[in-house]
Formats: sequence, C-alpha cells, structure tokens
Amino acid sequence: TGFDSDNSSGDFSEANHKVPEMLDLDPHQSNRTGKHNGETEIQENGIKRHRTSLPAPMFSRSDFSVWSILKKCIGLELSKITMPIVFNEPLSFLQRITEYMEHIYLINKACSHADPLERMQAVAAFAVSAVASQWERTGKPFNPLLGETYELTREDLGFRFISEQVSHHPPISAFYSEGLNKDFIFHGSIYPKLKFWGKSIEAEPRGTITLELLKHNEAYTWTNPTCCVHNVIIGKLWLEQYGVVEIVNHSTGDKCVLNFKPCGLFGKELHRVEGYIQDKHRKKLCVIYGKWTECLWCTDPTTYETYKKSEKRGGEQKKKSVSEEDIKSENDEADDMPEVQDTVQFIPGSKLLWRINCRPPNSSQMYNFTSFAVSLNELEKGMEAILAPTDCRLRPDIRNMENGNMDVASKEKERLEEKQRAARKERAKDEVEWHTRWFHQGTNPYTGTPDWLYSGGYFDRNFSDCPDIY
Repeated sequence: TGFDSDNSSGDFSEANHKVPEMLDLDPHQSNRTGKHNGETEIQENGIKRHRTSLPAPMFSRSDFSVWSILKKCIGLELSKITMPIVFNEPLSFLQRITEYMEHIYLINKACSHADPLERMQAVAAFAVSAVASQWERTGKPFNPLLGETYELTREDLGFRFISEQVSHHPPISAFYSEGLNKDFIFHGSIYPKLKFWGKSIEAEPRGTITLELLKHNEAYTWTNPTCCVHNVIIGKLWLEQYGVVEIVNHSTGDKCVLNFKPCGLFGKELHRVEGYIQDKHRKKLCVIYGKWTECLWCTDPTTYETYKKSEKRGGEQKKKSVSEEDIKSENDEADDMPEVQDTVQFIPGSKLLWRINCRPPNSSQMYNFTSFAVSLNELEKGMEAILAPTDCRLRPDIRNMENGNMDVASKEKERLEEKQRAARKERAKDEVEWHTRWFHQGTNPYTGTPDWLYSGGYFDRNFSDCPDIY
C-alpha cells in the first residue's frame, strides 16, 4: 500500500547529474546477450527472459515487533514514523505501482472488443487485478525519495511506464503508461491517506486512476479500494481490501460499481468482490462477482438473482443456532487471520473475466512476490548508462536489501534520509522551490479534479537536469 516509514522531510539538492551518453534506447532494445548474475538472458528469438528469483532469500521478521516501534508513536502522523528496514520489501512504492501492469492483457482485451459492455467488463477486471498482487504482501515498500523515478519498457507485453515521486509531504506518486502500439494511455496519481487503529493500519489510496482506450475514444476513471493490514501488534499479519470502487466510462455514461467486502464474522466475506455494470439510464447490464485474490466472473442480472434466491432458500433449511463452540471460535479468531477454506461459488452460465496468475514456487522466500514483481528491480549490465540517475534500480538501500546485505541497506537508508533533510534545509535557506521533472500539477480532463499529468519527454533521455538524490 506504500505507507511511509521514513521520518524525513523529503527534499533533495538540484545538483545536475550527468549521464555519460544520451541514448535514445531502452534496456530491452539493446543488443546485449548472455546472462547477468546467472539469471537474465536474451533468447535467440530476441525476446528477453527475465529473472525468476531474487539474489537472496527474504530476511526473517520473527525477531522483530512492530508494536515496539508504534507504541512510542501514538498520536503521531504515520508518515513520520521510522520503521526498521526489516519490515520493508526490496521494492520502491513506484515499482509497486508498476505492478498494475501485470495483467495488461485485460487492457488489450478491452481495446479489441467492439461491444462497450465487454470493454467495461475487461476494464473492471483490470481494476480488480491491479490490487491482486498485494495478497499476502505484508512487507512495506520503500517510500520513494522526492524526485525518484522508475521506468519499465516491456516489448513482450506491449507497454512502457514511467513514474515519479512528485511530493513527499504529503507523499504523492504520479505515473504514466502507454501502449507501444498507441492503443491506450494509463495514468494517475496516488496519495495514500493512513490511519493507525491500534491493531491495524488502514491506507486509503486517494487519487484518480485514468485509462484511455484511444481506438474507441473512451476514458475510464476510478479510485482503488481501501487496504488494511491487520495484527500489526501481535499475531500473523494479514491484509484485506474493502470499500466501493466506481468505474465510470465518460464517453458512454456506463458505470461499474464494485463492492470490495470487508471480512465479516468468521471471515466469510474475506476477499469477496461483488458488483454490477449499469448504463447511463441506471439499467443493470450484468453482475460481477468473485474474489480479488482468485478470479472474477460475470453473469446477467436475472440469472444472478434467481441463483441467490435459490441459495437463500437452501440456506434457510440448513440454518442452525449459534452454539457456544461457534462463539468461542469467533473470540479465538478475532485477532487472527480468518480461516477461509471455500473458493468462489460458480453460478452456471457465468463468463470468466480474470484469474490470478500462479506465483513462483519459491514466492514465500521472496516476500510473496509474483513473477512480474521479481523482475522489477532487475539491473543488467549497461543499464546504468540508459536509465535516469533517479531510477529506483539505482537506490543503494533497496539494492543492498535485495542482495541480503541488511546492515548496509539500513545504513544507506539512513544516509539517504539525512541527505534529503539537508537538501530541504538548504533550499529553504535559499528560498528555492522544488520543481518536478516529468509531471506537473493540473486538472484531470474527465473528472475535473486535481491531478498530476505527464509532461512528456522522458523517453527522449535527456537527463542532464535530474537531481542528485542517491
């Protein structure tokens, strides 16, 4: 969810950082061959094979207590609490945002459909899939430094992506992605609003997300659901998403309303998503149901209502009174992760919209990363001359944590925090304002709300005026 753990002011010097050669080239278009660190190679057909594991396994958190940190910070703003690096995962929040693109095939489906209802179904599935990678991801991504960037070009998936940390207090991350075939634009800004409830940390991801399907001249906007991490004091950490997500098609007036249900008693509603698509006259066109950790289906409203009525009649016949054992079980599990054994109940005649990707077999030893996430911090030989000097891959604290050098990573994190504090003081002394490099403040053209918009020019690779943040 990107909640911050850096007790820092978030500013940096504007010293220029020169790049040896300005190459109009992305790392996946190079002619490099062979392997790097025994993982990455260019296949004979020219398609890049990404690494399948991290250089070092996940560091154990069993000897550390979040509560020992938080109990000293009651009443403070969460973004100013310094957390030990052991609670992090070796990715920046900018890289975490990039995981929205893991299921980009759903955007491609939306682009290919002639029927606006099928396009909305694909967009709804994409919106749900965007939060699926957070399942069991209880590690905190590194809070981006002001001016930090991340780029990713995937020719095999047909997109390129750029993001920038445009504000530190409040923390705001802006991103922009486009299809290599000029078929879509995906952009937005995220400002996580954090609340500490004693036993849990809740992150409300404020900010508008916009998807434009250029071929159909359509634009969709939505905001992600609220994310909550439970048992931050004691017990096994677990995560849930809840809240209502409204996806609006600003061209047709169609709307998709998705209800990410809170856990409920005995965890019966955990991970469940239920909603519908309606036209501009508020007529329901289809019903969507499933789990954001598993899959998403759709069916027509009549079939859905008939099934629910039948299920209710059957449930009443099997209904039993609450026993003492049930009450005891509820109390025992109140502070633990709910035990949920069932999967999505399939309604005959439903159409599958999306199914989550299988994680690599060693995922539990890699911060529960997906295969897509494992590749995000990959750094090949020669990339340093191509990337912006502010790219996440070049952050020494994240790089050392990924390599298992926890002590060095912790020291580097402290150094970077001190560097940004010093730079902020220097700017305040000289009365110099911070200027973003690749994004600017503006108004979302579809919602009319404040937004951060891509200024363009990043892939021209003129990085001469990038700040020195590392």
